[in-house]
This record gives sequence, structure tokens and C-alpha cells, in this order.
Amino acid sequence: MTTEDVQEPTAAGSGTTADLRAAGWKAMRAALPGVFPEGEVDLRDGRLGEELVDIGLTSVWGAIWAREGLAPRDRSLVTLGLLIALGAETELKTHVRVALTNGLTKDEIAEVIYHSAGYAGFPRAVGARTAAREALGE
Repeated sequence: MTTEDVQEPTAAGSGTTADLRAAGWKAMRAALPGVFPEGEVDLRDGRLGEELVDIGLTSVWGAIWAREGLAPRDRSLVTLGLLIALGAETELKTHVRVALTNGLTKDEIAEVIYHSAGYAGFPRAVGARTAAREALGE
């Protein structure tokens, strides 16, 4: 039995690791066009935590972003809010770009940041604004 044959549960049912990877690549390439070359890509770099990208590819992009329950635009709204609340500014920079790809405008992204100030706190909103400006090259 290989890693590709292992059945992993997903929220939508079950699929092999290979199925989740394929779904993850499709969702990730749609969200970040031009960032990753076509085909299977080995993102491991031999450094500490190198498998974290594969975990994200299968469990986040393959099992969550590939689901049909929410449109990508809606997933981006939720993701931005969560990343702001967590103070996860490195990931937020990536997801600001994903949100633009998924149809959010810069003004809508700003509104998510403003809205988060009331729920996640002003310091989180300021950090999010800084991260968004960096992601947008402003």
C-alpha cells in the first residue's frame, strides 16, 4: 500500500490522498493563478517543517476550499475574517491576493478589516491593514 492509496476522511465524504492533492492543486491554482506550474509539484525544500505545505494542500485546499457548499468569494470573506482574528498576518497577505482573485474588491477587503475591529480588536485590524497594504503593494 502506498501513501496514494490511503483513505482519508473529508467533510464531503472520503477520498485518497491523491484525490485530495489533485483537488487541492486545482483549488490553489484557481485562487493563485500563475504562482504554481502545472502538474504535480514537489514543494518540499529539505528544511524544517517541509511537509506543512503538503498538509495544507490536502487538508485545507483539497478538503475545504474544493467543497461546493460556499462560493470561493464567500470562503475568502470567511478566511479573511478568521485570519484577522487570529493575527495571522503572513497568511493574510496571501489570502488578500486570493480574495481579489475570487472577486472581492479592495474596498470590500477594507470593510472586512473595519468590521473586524469591532469583533477582533483594533490592534488586529491595524495589523491586518498593514498586511493587506503590503500584499497590495501599497
